[in-house]
Amino acid sequence: PQVKAFVTQDIPLYHNLEMKHLPGADPELVLLGHRYEELERIPLSDMTREEINQLVQELGFYRKETPDAPVPEEFQFAPAKPLPVLLHPQMPTTDGKTPPKRDKEEHPDL
Repeated sequence: PQVKAFVTQDIPLYHNLEMKHLPGADPELVLLGHRYEELERIPLSDMTREEINQLVQELGFYRKETPDAPVPEEFQFAPAKPLPVLLHPQMPTTDGKTPPKRDKEEHPDL
């Protein structure tokens, strides 16, 4: 009953959070990366509605006052975190050392 209340009453208030009903499956929060790759699954069955709301907010989801309320620009991509900045191979790091050169065949982002 706690998860059902969260699904019906709270999910519509969160930006970038959507519900997919899978008959017979235990309720879980599935976190996806920016390329829709699965990052983590969090079981929700044993959590209270308050605990689920707290978790979702700690994960960075923006909660609106009403389902139709506008989302501030700084939260449009929430809960996404900025991609790490890749240093140019010849650019010195913060410790003053130059990172090792990469082979042209290497793809550090893959």
